[in-house]
Amino acid sequence: QVHLVESGGGLVQAGGSLTLSCAASGSIFSINAMGWYRQAPGKQRELVATIITSGGSTNYADSVKGRFTISRDNAKNTVYLQMNSLKPEDTAVYYCNVLARKSSYFTPRDYWGQGTQVTVSS
Repeated sequence: QVHLVESGGGLVQAGGSLTLSCAASGSIFSINAMGWYRQAPGKQRELVATIITSGGSTNYADSVKGRFTISRDNAKNTVYLQMNSLKPEDTAVYYCNVLARKSSYFTPRDYWGQGTQVTVSS
């Protein structure tokens, strides 16, 4: 099994910053991509940012471009999300996502963290 442990959520004032971390562990053969999604109350889960582990190509939701930065440490199987200039509308539960293989016999599949709350006060 693949386990994801997230940390770094919390309460911050508008304009402030937070950094989320997500460490993957367990039966990991390879990780293709890592990313962050979020879900606000009453809304669907949406993509925030993703990063390809080989090459580092990134993708961001339009709503966070220029404010959030995703990065990864392949040696630690860890992905980070640096969030700057936070807005009240960024308030949500943030979920780590990893596309990984447990062995060469398995196709890549998605794994999800338990979620971490980010609250931005106005």
